[in-house]
Amino acid sequence: MDASSATPLPVAVIRTGVANLASVLVGLRRAGASPVVTESADDVAANAAVVLPGVGSFAAGMAALEQMGMVGALRRRLLDRRPTLAVCVGHQLLFESSDESPGVEGLGVAQGRITRFPESVRVPQLGWNQVGATSSASLVRSGEAYFANSYRAKTPPSGFECAMTDHAGPFVAAMASGPVLTCQFHPELSGAWGSSLLSRWVSRASAFETERASSC
Repeated sequence: MDASSATPLPVAVIRTGVANLASVLVGLRRAGASPVVTESADDVAANAAVVLPGVGSFAAGMAALEQMGMVGALRRRLLDRRPTLAVCVGHQLLFESSDESPGVEGLGVAQGRITRFPESVRVPQLGWNQVGATSSASLVRSGEAYFANSYRAKTPPSGFECAMTDHAGPFVAAMASGPVLTCQFHPELSGAWGSSLLSRWVSRASAFETERASSC
């Protein structure tokens, strides 16, 4: 499916309060989506596709989701592998916990803990870095992406196809499972390579929604 020629995919972008949404919305529109910002758990449960952005702390992101009553709906959506994109801290929230916020539980749909980069390297990692994907990857491909992070997941969790990068050792740059895509980097700030990734995600999400509607 060509996202540029299809009916724009409706995408609910969660207003977490810890993200600058302007660049995310622009990137989604260029990829062939029709994004709308939401604070509604019903939208998360019912919408064709959902984006969980994030800039800030692990604790603040989870607190925002809990305040809006979205935790259960978002977790079910991810476990059901419905079209969802999570970016930066949003990606980290899929894991069980983070050293950034001891005692705060994440969504727990990916096994593992988020840890901080050591002081032996620049913290935060701020700028461009290489992303390495497997040759068989259908969604995330090798390229250069823009990162802004002090924490990362070092070990690829089971149940996801993972692309890796390196900063004081390898860590998970992106994960994909069906129409679920999570990125530690910012695809909306990663030039033509990031735009292509967003377009592939929108196309996959649109195809999933079309198939789901035809089977109902």
